[in-house]
Amino acid sequence: MREYSTREVKDLTELPEALIRRWARARLITPNKDLQGRWRYSFQDLALLRTAGKLLKAHISLNRITRTLRTIRKQLPSGRPLSAVRILVTGSNVVVRDRLASWEPVSRQGTLDFDVQKLSQPVAPHIPRRSRAELEKAAPSAEGLYQTALDLELAGRGAEARDAYEAALARNPELVSARINLGRLMHAENRVTEAEVLYRAPLAQDPRSALAAFNLAVALEDQGAAAAAIEAYEKALAIDGNYADAHFNLSRLLEAKGDARGALRHLNTFRRLLRQGGT
Repeated sequence: MREYSTREVKDLTELPEALIRRWARARLITPNKDLQGRWRYSFQDLALLRTAGKLLKAHISLNRITRTLRTIRKQLPSGRPLSAVRILVTGSNVVVRDRLASWEPVSRQGTLDFDVQKLSQPVAPHIPRRSRAELEKAAPSAEGLYQTALDLELAGRGAEARDAYEAALARNPELVSARINLGRLMHAENRVTEAEVLYRAPLAQDPRSALAAFNLAVALEDQGAAAAAIEAYEKALAIDGNYADAHFNLSRLLEAKGDARGALRHLNTFRRLLRQGGT
């Protein structure tokens, strides 16, 4: 498998070289050294560092990211790399997710509720609490229910947002955005098989939805269905060739499959889109 220099990793993750080397010395990532003593990073290292870069952009402090990565490494079974899990920022919390569970690494508490309340409080509208029947009465159209669902989701009230999305779909089953958003809420709660069904329906309604294809690919990947996930990522890219995250995720899966040439092609496309500010 191809390995990457520190400069290449810097370009692909937008992290400072000094920070990349710092985490390498701390063994939070596990690069090799070539005959000249230079760090050479695996694709798994690259994927993890890209996640760390996203945490920095979400205003998680550098010290906290370092502590969190170190804590997660200690919690994983022996021999399991950090790249085997997804590290997400939810509000002011960092949550770790694998195919079996979600947990907060500092408290070690399991979590199924991805709380965005703290993140959205500054802009969240004040919405009275209503039952689904009350929501349907207050918003007589499917589009009105959809807008209410968006507001509820922004306010961090996921259960009520689900009710509103479901009510909107009951009135208009063709509302593709509502089905995709409902799938995303299910996915965030680790109800991945339900999310998969919800992502497939919009593709049947609108075969040109790159977002639905991408979300479906992630759901399939989370269930361990790598071949089906590759197919879904390729579908997303056939719809929108500038979908940068789809190129990155597909590159990672092809690397694991042993298709080094295909992995490099998509990684190079991702690199170009990153410099151009792609999706």
